[in-house]
Amino acid sequence: MAVGDSVFQLVTFQLGEELYGVDIMDVKEIVKIQSVRSIPNAPYYVEGIFNLRSEIIPIINLHKRFRLKKIEIKDDDMADEFEGGFIILNIDGLKIGIIIDRIARVISVSRDEIKPPPQMLSGIGTEHIHGVVRQDNGYLIILDIRSLFNPKELRKLLDIN
Repeated sequence: MAVGDSVFQLVTFQLGEELYGVDIMDVKEIVKIQSVRSIPNAPYYVEGIFNLRSEIIPIINLHKRFRLKKIEIKDDDMADEFEGGFIILNIDGLKIGIIIDRIARVISVSRDEIKPPPQMLSGIGTEHIHGVVRQDNGYLIILDIRSLFNPKELRKLLDIN
């Protein structure tokens, strides 16, 4: 998040039952689910890689990494609404995709709305959470994507393919 900005935009998305957000400045694009080629000997939470306009992007499954339950769709009519996708993040020049259950929307958040995270939230440790924003139907969890993927880990992922 840019230091000094009092209001910034977040891309929000659903993982399991929770709503998460990442700084829009870290999002390159959002794409529909694509076929992913698995990578031998990759960490358990790496789904594989996929080709996005001749660029190889590693795909991370945050459900696996943080032991989150996938969203359960009980009504077939709602299945289309819950079609997942990938958010392609640009982390310090390295592109990586994360699997999401559903894209929500882009929202503006004021810095003073952000509260420190509770000690443990849905399996994701507080070291990976920038903060939480109270909303009508619960909380929006703002992820710190730079702590989710350290540079060494990212470079190793990119070297695998």
